[in-house]
Amino acid sequence: MSMPGWSVQPVPEMTPEQYDKWQNLLEGRTSNHFSWQRRSILQANLAGRMRELGLNDYDAYYQRVTAPDGSLEWTTLVERLTVHETRFFRHQPSFELMTSFLEQRIAEKQQSGLELWSVGCSTGEETWSLAMTVCQLLRQSEQVIRYSVTGTDISLKVLAHARQGEYIRRRLGDLSTEFQQRYFEDGLGDALKIGSLLRERVCFTRVNVLDLERAPMSNMDVIFCQNLLIYFRPWRRRIILGQLAERLAHGGLLILGPGEITDWTHPDLQQVNNDQVLAFYRQTGATCSK
Repeated sequence: MSMPGWSVQPVPEMTPEQYDKWQNLLEGRTSNHFSWQRRSILQANLAGRMRELGLNDYDAYYQRVTAPDGSLEWTTLVERLTVHETRFFRHQPSFELMTSFLEQRIAEKQQSGLELWSVGCSTGEETWSLAMTVCQLLRQSEQVIRYSVTGTDISLKVLAHARQGEYIRRRLGDLSTEFQQRYFEDGLGDALKIGSLLRERVCFTRVNVLDLERAPMSNMDVIFCQNLLIYFRPWRRRIILGQLAERLAHGGLLILGPGEITDWTHPDLQQVNNDQVLAFYRQTGATCSK
């Protein structure tokens, strides 16, 4: 039903020139690349925010976010554009590979620690899945080993959600009843909340993959980076991967999303022979060079 005297003004189609201007701005500031094939996604997000502001001109909105006092609006827009879909244990073959790797790693590590990194963690499901995996393995091995899992993202909004660790039950997907009972507690309404067993081992922090040189992570046993590289140009993907490789511990494992890159090699990494998972080991004794 329409309200008298009130209507939602449709936002016009984005012209090629407007697309180029917005794409260059977004890639320059965030390194996210919206290819022409993904123009509809960019347009939908811009249009949604413009409607909230009562605007119907892409150029006028561009002037607003690039103005000297536009930093708050820019942050709001970036929050919309950088939220990536995720879920618990999203790509099962990758977690199976990591589980086998960690079983051996735990046996080798003995009393030393394990460090895992979830890059582009979004609302935290992947990060908490990594923590559950390690916790389960340590329970089975009956070894006392320190471990920590770090989740990073550019979006402060999704990081706040990840830290809260509260998810409605349908977001838990196929997570087993055992895992729900062991690692969650009752939240608000129809939600479950991550319990203290995992919280003390997990942290979330803001990191832009465009500024990985400033990231403090190093000697990581596992780096999990899935469904992130697809947002960047191929040449930038290689730069990001090179910097991630530098942060792997000797013998560490880098797990990527299937098909995210097809022609990348690194002199110190060896690709895992697995038809379902795109992953690389850092060779023992290898020293990654920039």
